[in-house]
Amino acid sequence: MEDRKEQKNVGRRGFLKTIAATSAMFALQPAVNKVKAANNLITDGDLLAVEQGDMQYRVLGTGKAAFKVSALGFGVMGMNYNRSQAPDRQKCIRIIHEAVERGVTLFDTAIIYGPLRNELLAGEALAPFKGKVNITTKFGHEVVDGKSTGRQDSSPKTIRRYCEESLRRLRIDSIPLFYQHRFDPKTPVEEVAATIGDLIKEGKVQHWGMCEVNADTIRKAHSIQPLTAIQSEYHLMHRLVEENDVLEVCRELGIGFVPYSPINRGFLGGSINEYTIFDPNNDNRQTLPRFQPDAIRANTRIVNVLQQFGHKYGMTSSQVALGWLMQKAPWIVPIPGTTKSSHLIENLHTLHFNVSPEEWNELEVAVTAIPVMGDRYNAEQQRQVGH
Repeated sequence: MEDRKEQKNVGRRGFLKTIAATSAMFALQPAVNKVKAANNLITDGDLLAVEQGDMQYRVLGTGKAAFKVSALGFGVMGMNYNRSQAPDRQKCIRIIHEAVERGVTLFDTAIIYGPLRNELLAGEALAPFKGKVNITTKFGHEVVDGKSTGRQDSSPKTIRRYCEESLRRLRIDSIPLFYQHRFDPKTPVEEVAATIGDLIKEGKVQHWGMCEVNADTIRKAHSIQPLTAIQSEYHLMHRLVEENDVLEVCRELGIGFVPYSPINRGFLGGSINEYTIFDPNNDNRQTLPRFQPDAIRANTRIVNVLQQFGHKYGMTSSQVALGWLMQKAPWIVPIPGTTKSSHLIENLHTLHFNVSPEEWNELEVAVTAIPVMGDRYNAEQQRQVGH
């Protein structure tokens, strides 16, 4: 009970004060001392800076497909693609380095992000940590002369070419986890799986996964080459994978699950409102029905529920969103992204809250009672998922 009282007294203001103190410490000391500084930091109550030695780990996949990673990953995409103004490149690299120093071992990118620019950023930032962290990337969206064509191409020849090109951009010798980004209707999934199997035998790929596919496709692919992870959108405002048997087939076959956009593209963090202006040149949220002013206004009621729930435990709404996902199964590893040190620390501190299954269920009931306004994708993007 005393622990619960302490957690209740840790509000967002106190949390942000802790973040500010920790960030200042990281900025003032040489890189070799940063981890030591975080480990020695003591704050009010039981709110401690997230330490590298304190990181929790999870396993995606089973058997030869098993892949041990940090319990929270890091989505690199938004650092320079589809999330409005991109920070200075060196600032992005510093944030990625801080994530590594705080124990994150799973970093996610894709060929289509940029295109290519995001892989290049990830490769440059993580080069000093070769062999200590894992960069996952994705193939499937056709890219010609550095530009997206809007088509899918997962033919064996193209997969091999994309693999070689990603290895060079990421500055690694083997891709830890290579996802098919979207289903290619022109190439049988069995052929895709067999091609990846050959790349694994050759040592160019270690594990593989698929994104936004249905349960039948997962079964077909897994029967040819065991899958390590499925990556799909999943959060309190989009729970389709619970309804279409994707989570169930992952559970049955021993496949891990990696939710992307676990905070619903920042919305569940509470910093977006109907007056938010998205960069017309580098932010796909302006094209999404769920991020139009009327939808944002209506859906803010869901954020309010998360905030009210979080007040009981000293959690921010982002931490509530991530915590809800992680308690669903031990083989679920969300990959929130950020360009801010404070948000990185906030996300990682999610690992240190204790909420009972009954209380999480109460949150689900409260959120489910509020209808979500707006589709997550426009019609063109929606046609590419669920195959």
